[in-house]
Parts: sequence; C-alpha cells; structure tokens
Amino acid sequence: MKFILIDRITSIEPPSRITATKCLSLAEEYLADHFPTFPVMPGVLMLEAMVQTAGWLVRVTQDFSRSMIVLEEAKNITYKSFVTPGGTMEVIAEAVEIGEASSDFKVSGRRGSDEIVKARLKLRHYNLADRDPQWADTDDRLISDARKRFDLLGGPAAMKSAGVLAQVR
Repeated sequence: MKFILIDRITSIEPPSRITATKCLSLAEEYLADHFPTFPVMPGVLMLEAMVQTAGWLVRVTQDFSRSMIVLEEAKNITYKSFVTPGGTMEVIAEAVEIGEASSDFKVSGRRGSDEIVKARLKLRHYNLADRDPQWADTDDRLISDARKRFDLLGGPAAMKSAGVLAQVR
C-alpha cells in the first residue's frame, strides 16, 4: 500500500521553499494499531510526509524530469509532539541545495506555531532508464502520474498564489 501523506500543497517558491498540509483523520487505517487507546500519527509517517513535501519541490524545480525521488538520508530527526485525529500538520521544506541527482533539505512539521518534528533530509532523484533503457516507458508513466497528482494536491494554485508564473506541464 502506498500512502500519500500530504493533503494539499499550500505554497511553492521554487527552488527554495514549499509548504504542505496533512489533516489527520480517525479513518486512517494505521491508527487502529498505533495506538488503539491513544491514536497518533506514527513518527515514520511524519517523516514520510516531510520527504513527500520536499520531493514536490524537487519535481517542480526540475520540471518533472525525474521519475524517482527517494530518501537517501535522514539526519537530526527530532520529535517534539504528536499529531492526533482532527489535527493538522503543516510541513515546511526549505532547500539547502537541489542538484541534478540529489538534494538537501531542512524540513519541519508544525501544528499552529508549535514545531512538532524537524529533520535534515537528503533525497536522491533519477530515472529508471538511467540504469536500463527498457524502463523509459515506465519513467514516462510515473512522471505523467506525478503531474496529475500535483494538480490534485493543488500545486498549480499554490504556485500561482506565490507569484510563480512558470507553467508546470
């Protein structure tokens, strides 16, 4: 099962910053097990929400040229509080560097003005066809799917509200 752990991209200022939100609902499957009498968003899923948010900034900055964006390293992760059902976590990712094949971010999650999690992330980005040309069609499909998801998450509207004039297509 693949989790999409952000609900809305609220602001994008390529190539330096992106903000997204995650609204936690009691209907999310994993809450039945984590923890049944005190449901909270697992820390690893908070981290994944931060990775996904940073990944959208990489995609936009590189004009969706890479099909794969994966976590290479997470450092200095600090958890300070919980996200409970009915709560919203705002994720802010600030790019330290976005290179051709890797990127480095300072990322935090907030509930209101309170920081609840922060980390330094290094992402790796590539195409499957870089390793085997037979995967080029899969790269094209993954990139097309990412563009559609970006639209559904409100990416174009977030760029417009930030004053970004470039069209993502």
